[in-house]
Amino acid sequence: MAVPKRKVTKSRRGNRRSHDALSQPTYREDQTTGEMVRPHHVDLKTGMYRGRQVVEPKSGF
Repeated sequence: MAVPKRKVTKSRRGNRRSHDALSQPTYREDQTTGEMVRPHHVDLKTGMYRGRQVVEPKSGF
């Protein structure tokens, strides 16, 4: 059975866990609608991406 040979210190344990934290998703304000949208994602309401019409807008909104 695998048993640790030495105690893992609080500092070393914390350094290992420092990468496990969840970050908040990033949002930016849309230039045309003023709505908060994810960067690098197509806005499904308007169908715009980087100032261009790339898909047909959804009609159900």
